[in-house]
Amino acid sequence: MEKGYIQVYTGNGKGKTTAALGLAIRAICAGKKVFFGQFIKGMDYSELKSVEYIPNFKIEQFGRDCFIYNEPTEEDIKLAKEGLEKCRKILKEGKYDIVVLDELNIAVYFKLFTSEEVIEILKEKASHVEVIITGRYAEDNIVELADLVTEMKEIKHYYNEGVEARKGIES
Repeated sequence: MEKGYIQVYTGNGKGKTTAALGLAIRAICAGKKVFFGQFIKGMDYSELKSVEYIPNFKIEQFGRDCFIYNEPTEEDIKLAKEGLEKCRKILKEGKYDIVVLDELNIAVYFKLFTSEEVIEILKEKASHVEVIITGRYAEDNIVELADLVTEMKEIKHYYNEGVEARKGIES
């Protein structure tokens, strides 16, 4: 790819991370290298095992537990900022063709870092790197900078009927 674009997957509907994972698989099958950075997440999601099966794919979490029902701690903020700095370096180096910043919008929403900090690193990225940003509540300035924005809209979800996250489907 000569030019890498910035894509944002946002909204209240299910499927943002799943879409990013699907794009990652497609890119790897086309011979590309993918870095998948997960902000906020620190739990044992099934996709963490993918590196055992898929070449040219690296996934790393920059969080502890999912704190979204509480306030983020200083440790949560520290981990997120360290993750953002790592992603800055990865984006600038250009060794990966695709860089996914999973739940980055949520990290901004919870003020773990600012959208201005995000925009600064996006402007520094190697020109060929495609960036996928996921998470609800994408801020207007990130949407404005993006080349593609998809909003996932929840119409109906079995979670509202008491169905917990299922291994291999939601986790």
